[in-house]
Amino acid sequence: MTSHAPRPSTPPPADADGAAARRLPYYTNSEVAAHNVQSDCWVSYFGNVYDLTKLIAESQAQGQGLMVAPILKFAGQDISHWFDPKTHDPKTHVSRATGVRESYCPFGRYLHVPPSDPSSSWDNSFSTPWWSDSAAYQVGYLSRRKRKIRIINMLSGQETLLEVCAEERLADIRARYLVYNRHAGSYTWKRLGRVLDLERTLEENGVPDESQEMEQLNIDDEEYIPALHVHFNDDLTVD
Repeated sequence: MTSHAPRPSTPPPADADGAAARRLPYYTNSEVAAHNVQSDCWVSYFGNVYDLTKLIAESQAQGQGLMVAPILKFAGQDISHWFDPKTHDPKTHVSRATGVRESYCPFGRYLHVPPSDPSSSWDNSFSTPWWSDSAAYQVGYLSRRKRKIRIINMLSGQETLLEVCAEERLADIRARYLVYNRHAGSYTWKRLGRVLDLERTLEENGVPDESQEMEQLNIDDEEYIPALHVHFNDDLTVD
């Protein structure tokens, strides 16, 4: 069975001036889908992943539970279809009843979308609508392609099968692997005897994703999963 290992939080790298740079992780669709309840609500749109849990809690505390109901209905899912791909604002349409252009909300009007009619009860005190506030809510990027990798600990012989994002650096994959081997930082990572660069992706390290090719050949992708070998640095018995 493929493991979806939770990644431990790690401090962001420092830039040239010593300030912390914001490096966001990649997530697979299945990882986003796991955050699908009111107390843990993520969504994705246009390739980005957002954690709206705090927004929902604050809105409900302010008596705006109905305004976040559409968001909760799609918790853990992609909601790109709610927004215009050019403007990234909510889609609009011309109302048949009024002939006026308004926001298109087939699942119900949601938070920060203005009402179709003038209303004194609409709270427009927010500075930035949530769908445009990446600084407050974005937690990562949605992977365009996931792949499987087998990690073999050459010291213990333990094998771990991970599902990772194709865009991840090997250092990010190592962070996933820490759940299974908390000393993973003390290992050298190799593929076919060649030391791998932790700052590069699997593809950049010469580990191509051949799953599509296997599918065309009617070969189960479980039968061909690339293996990475991790060698404990103090073990001088392995090359």
